[in-house]
Amino acid sequence: MIEEVDKGRTWVLSGPTSSYALHLTDADEVVHLHWGGRIPAAAAEALAAAGPPPYRPFESPLDGREEYPVEGGPRFVRPALSVRTGSVRGTEWAFAGWTAEDDELRLRFRDDLVGLGLTLHYRMRDDSDVIERWVTVAHEGTGQDIELLRADAAAWTLPLREAWRLSQLHGRWAAESRLARDPLPYGETTIGSRRGHTGHQHLPWVALDAEGATEEHGEVYGCALGWSGSWRMSVQRLPDGAVQITGGAGHDDSGLLRLAPGGTYTSPVFAGLRSDGGFGGASRAWHAWQLAHVIPDAGQVRPVLYNSWEATGFDISHQQQAALARRAAAMGVELFVVDDGWFGRRTGDRSGLGDWTPNPDRFPDGLGPLAAEVHALGMQFGLWVEPEMVNEDSDLYRAHPDWVQHHPGRTRAEFRNQLVLNLAREDVRAYLWEQLDTLLSGTPVDYVKWDFNRCFTDAGWPGEPYPQKLWTEHVEGFYGLLDRLRAAHPTVAFESCSGGGGRIDLGVLARTDQVWTSDNTDPLDRLAVQHGFSQLHPARVMAAWVTDSPNVQLNGRRSSLRFRFVSAMAGVLGVGGDLSAWSGTELAEARDWIRLYKEIRPLVQHGELYRLRAPEGGLSAVQYVRDDETVVLALLQAQRYGERPPALRLRGVEATGAYVCADTGAVHQGGVLLHHGIHTGLEGDFDATVIRLRRM
Repeated sequence: MIEEVDKGRTWVLSGPTSSYALHLTDADEVVHLHWGGRIPAAAAEALAAAGPPPYRPFESPLDGREEYPVEGGPRFVRPALSVRTGSVRGTEWAFAGWTAEDDELRLRFRDDLVGLGLTLHYRMRDDSDVIERWVTVAHEGTGQDIELLRADAAAWTLPLREAWRLSQLHGRWAAESRLARDPLPYGETTIGSRRGHTGHQHLPWVALDAEGATEEHGEVYGCALGWSGSWRMSVQRLPDGAVQITGGAGHDDSGLLRLAPGGTYTSPVFAGLRSDGGFGGASRAWHAWQLAHVIPDAGQVRPVLYNSWEATGFDISHQQQAALARRAAAMGVELFVVDDGWFGRRTGDRSGLGDWTPNPDRFPDGLGPLAAEVHALGMQFGLWVEPEMVNEDSDLYRAHPDWVQHHPGRTRAEFRNQLVLNLAREDVRAYLWEQLDTLLSGTPVDYVKWDFNRCFTDAGWPGEPYPQKLWTEHVEGFYGLLDRLRAAHPTVAFESCSGGGGRIDLGVLARTDQVWTSDNTDPLDRLAVQHGFSQLHPARVMAAWVTDSPNVQLNGRRSSLRFRFVSAMAGVLGVGGDLSAWSGTELAEARDWIRLYKEIRPLVQHGELYRLRAPEGGLSAVQYVRDDETVVLALLQAQRYGERPPALRLRGVEATGAYVCADTGAVHQGGVLLHHGIHTGLEGDFDATVIRLRRM
């Protein structure tokens, strides 16, 4: 809901439990009034009438108050917008009008000196407390080009509090999304990526709480950016205690784009959320918003998949994949995925990338016969691709060495023996469209795993007058190609992968069905990764696999099949072990776990998540609630001194209700479950269980 008061100079956007208010001063400055619990328009009008803070020497009354601080004028905070022409740098804005349509508010401004237009966009839907913000910058003049050095999507202003605590998700390859929570210092705290993709090092999300919020209680503010390239988020705590958060595309201020007359730039969305339900309440609000408004086809359940990579590596054939498919189908798998090695001369990681046609030695009749066998077994058929990459030993590179990102006269650095194609080039995008569209049109493919296994290192574009735009236009080219493929092949599902969780953000989630959370499939490590991931994103998109024991990838850890399955059942379940080496007993047990997962899948993928115990001690647990059903996944890492693990106090159940356990038939009173909890019966090391309850 959008309300306008004060003759069109004060606006209030409201959701179910919160409001956001802003005001246009007589000097055409947009100042922030309120972000918190719901308030009426009269309260916003009163806040606007209170005026600016008292004057202090060497400080600006705008700092920490503006909705979108820009470079120029009496401002000393980090600018959200910085522009440059041949004769002037910075901007000076005059208000040019506003519109409100449906749930979106637009405020328009103009700088007549350089002919630049700026629109601030705000959207708050009636069913959510998430506020979506972005900007549009347009060259509305006829003169020289204007360089956008930086154009952040938004600046978020928090209410004044004595102190703040900052939460972020940090990590590296095979150790992504680890939650850190620390006091916010004075000054500037910056996270981001300089790598050309979202990165393993930080998810583009922060949360702040001021009064010791807990999992289910307290006020929490969060911000998340929807961009799959290099990015930056800055949290500033000013000397007077004011806190502002800016974020947008690009890792620095060296230049995004050069706008010619008539040119425009639209930033990614930088979304914000305020919740008074603690970190858990904030997560559930984020999840509900993404399922309702971001993730495509979110109402559909994701199938149980099998991926052959860890079983076979590059050494694959039709016969071998068909044998694995038969074992997978017997377990109850619903989607069979052929990973790397099916295309070109791809016998290792030194060749073949870029040549997206079936390897004639391994698949002499193409992929059609294998897809037909998989479909005959009752499963969907999927493929792995990495379209943005190329090997020097490929037909594509031999024909078009100029298509890769590079600087003239410099060494073309290889990572994983591959180079990055420049998707900012129209001819590169046209080639990839032709290759992928032909593949999906000629083979009955149901699912594509789109990988990205190399960061930008040589992001040059010889011959391009403004090569810096590659950083932005590559990502927009990736989005455009993916959007075009989805439109042409609407029954094909897409998963985003980047060496695990290196490309997870709201931008890629708007055009994919799920994401690969981490290359680390160790079930114990995954508990912490999944705990962090769930702070922002729902289980419906969190792919999780059961692989072999011992874990040969990382640590040699041995764990039971039970522990591995329960760990992976917290998201979109997959299997990635070498099924040809699994015993009949293991295959039968896996079949039982998959059958159980399918029964609880509606709750896991579309229910509300409660993190009952974080994976920091011996016992961890997550709970999912949907309608009258609830399921708990509990995992015991180690039992100490023979002590009984603590009872799990459930959430989201009715205190006056009675709940029957699907496995034991025992009846539990809701009040007891809420206040005293339920014991899991777990013991020893790496034990796990699933508890299913239904309200009677």
